[in-house]
Amino acid sequence: MDLTGQRVVVTGGAGLIGSHLAARLVDDNDVVVADDLSKGDRSRVPEAAEFVRADMRDRDDVARVVTEDVDAVFHLAAYTDTNYANPRQLFEENTEMTYNVLERMDEVGVDALAFTSSSTVYGEAPRPTPEDYAPLEPISEYGAAKLADEGLVSTYAHSYDVTSWVFRFANIVGPHQRGNVVPDFIEKLLDDPETLTILGDGRQEKSYLHVEDCVDAICHVVSNADADLNVYNLGSRTTTSVVRIADIVSDEMGVDPDYEFTGGDRGWTGDVPKMRLSVEKLSALEWEPPASSDDAVRRATRQLVAELRG
Repeated sequence: MDLTGQRVVVTGGAGLIGSHLAARLVDDNDVVVADDLSKGDRSRVPEAAEFVRADMRDRDDVARVVTEDVDAVFHLAAYTDTNYANPRQLFEENTEMTYNVLERMDEVGVDALAFTSSSTVYGEAPRPTPEDYAPLEPISEYGAAKLADEGLVSTYAHSYDVTSWVFRFANIVGPHQRGNVVPDFIEKLLDDPETLTILGDGRQEKSYLHVEDCVDAICHVVSNADADLNVYNLGSRTTTSVVRIADIVSDEMGVDPDYEFTGGDRGWTGDVPKMRLSVEKLSALEWEPPASSDDAVRRATRQLVAELRG
């Protein structure tokens, strides 16, 4: 799909990835950002984009933003916490949002969808995990919801002629982020630079990708992959442990805390302690992760430290 001169809707466009994606698209396209601001921040939305406060759980709101003149929808709106306080609500409402968007797209003839999924659909899979790995056995309600969403996207791609791109993310980090291990460590060390509490045993090890690189990969895939359904992992070729993240954050903040661990091999119920995605399919489409996982974490740490220190 040519990402120039299009009218594009970005749901969840005031969030971490959505706001960066809107900023990337707005120079060459007519961008509509739809967000209920439950987690997003209005100030992150590019001035040149049209902003609509809308809840994708509400079919009337969806109808207000997904109209006949829209060329493509980038659907990022979702509850994103793997340890969300109400897992039933997370599952039901995430899938409801996706169904509402797809149903409305079919009603008005919008035939292009980019959907942000997650590495959590794989569960505890061999590493590096390719896109065709099976069976997919998520171990969290969040992963289960994303897998259900993927099933809906697949149905509309194959039966309703909605060309679709599904992105299974590694851990995405960057400025303005909250509720992730990097800002969590920064906030803890700003409060107490002498001690840092780390969930689990600190050996959890995953891939990290900076949000700007993530957005670049999304746009590259949408521009160059043209099957009815295109499923791509987005991540780096390397991993970073939780202890290594603590070391990087401590180094960037100029502190030397004692680490205290809560114990166990994972941070919370449903946490996948080891994750590395295969990016060979992405590489074959001529996009390579430009930085290591450590470098992505360090770049995000510098940005977040500057923000949080004010």
